[in-house]
Amino acid sequence: MMLVEVTATMLLLGLLLGFVGAGGSGFIIAILTVAFGYPIHTALGTALAAMFFSSLSGSISHYREGNMILKTGAIVGLAGALGAWISSSWSSFIPADQLGWMTSGMLFTSGLALWFRMVHQAKYAGKKAAAPMRTNGWKFYLSAASIGLVTGALSGLFGIGSTPFIQLGLMLILGLSMRFAAGTTMLVIIPIALAGGAGYYSVGYLDIQLLIAVVIGTMLGSYVGAKFTKRVPALMLKTCMVLTPMLGAAILLI
Repeated sequence: MMLVEVTATMLLLGLLLGFVGAGGSGFIIAILTVAFGYPIHTALGTALAAMFFSSLSGSISHYREGNMILKTGAIVGLAGALGAWISSSWSSFIPADQLGWMTSGMLFTSGLALWFRMVHQAKYAGKKAAAPMRTNGWKFYLSAASIGLVTGALSGLFGIGSTPFIQLGLMLILGLSMRFAAGTTMLVIIPIALAGGAGYYSVGYLDIQLLIAVVIGTMLGSYVGAKFTKRVPALMLKTCMVLTPMLGAAILLI
């Protein structure tokens, strides 16, 4: 019965996530721990693994639209997978109450990073974008791997998607445009979510039945919620995008 309630709740949550275009792992963590009483470690592993499915479908769409740089995404993603696999095992050594506070703090930081990304996008809107870093040479490989390791470690340890951090790294360090940063980020998250979820499963913090309930609910809800994105003012949409991870953090603090 609880799994049915989880699916129904995730369906409603998916409506919001689809509307704002967010992965919503932080919100999923908050709902599973606060509303349903799941341990924080299990909630982290479930939320991280669930991102694999949403990122996979999003990546296919971005690839078909030509919004993805495969080589960059592959290098950042593989380095991120390594970081997520290692850090996912670290979380088991952090007491649940401390991990909840730390995850909440990262969600607030994620919201601020998303706001900074929007400011950066607005500042350079209409201007000719700088040439991206050439995808060869030691500087590119070192920069791409560093972005992946850091953001992957954050994802694995705190169960968050790290989407704003990945996009900022791709734009500010590798010089990708907002369009290519958004599409490439979806590819990057796939190996991070897969490795992080596997890491949590290996230490006993991934509930497969719970994962299925979360995935079914969020994917169905997101599909419907996305249809409302173009029907609201841009300012309202941007505000909701920034506040969504922060609201999840506030629920965790409760």
